[in-house]
Parts: sequence; structure tokens; C-alpha cells
Amino acid sequence: MLVIARQIKAARSLIGWEQHELALNSGVAISTVRRLEGLNGVLGAHFSTIQKIRKAFECAGIEFIGDPNPGVRLKAPPD
Repeated sequence: MLVIARQIKAARSLIGWEQHELALNSGVAISTVRRLEGLNGVLGAHFSTIQKIRKAFECAGIEFIGDPNPGVRLKAPPD
């Protein structure tokens, strides 16, 4: 699934992360996080960079949803 810039912003908002926290948790440079969030639409970055960001969010409880309407939501807590 593709990740778009709005999903990154929405995911950060849901879990209360600032940009520097995303950078720290994903291992991606803060300048890259800022650049990606400034884009519109599909992220223009290396696949590995997007995977690092996605994995950091998923570990924090974010679920990426999409097609045809991309978004994010908090995962349901395990029963």
C-alpha cells in the first residue's frame, strides 16, 4: 500500500508525536520527515525510508488503511 503525506501527519497526530519523535523512532533524519510532510500525494522517497516510517507507526499502534480512500486509525487493543 502506498503511503501519502497526509497519512504521516494524521498518524503523528493520533499518537501525539512531534516530527522529531517520528525521526527518532523510525531512524529517519528529521529533515527527511519535514520534506516528506511538505509533499502532496504519494511520498517521493526511497522504499526503505517509507518502510522505516511505516514500521515505526505500526509499532506505535497505527494501522494504515486505504484504497480508494487512504487514511490511518489506531489498532484495536488486543483482547
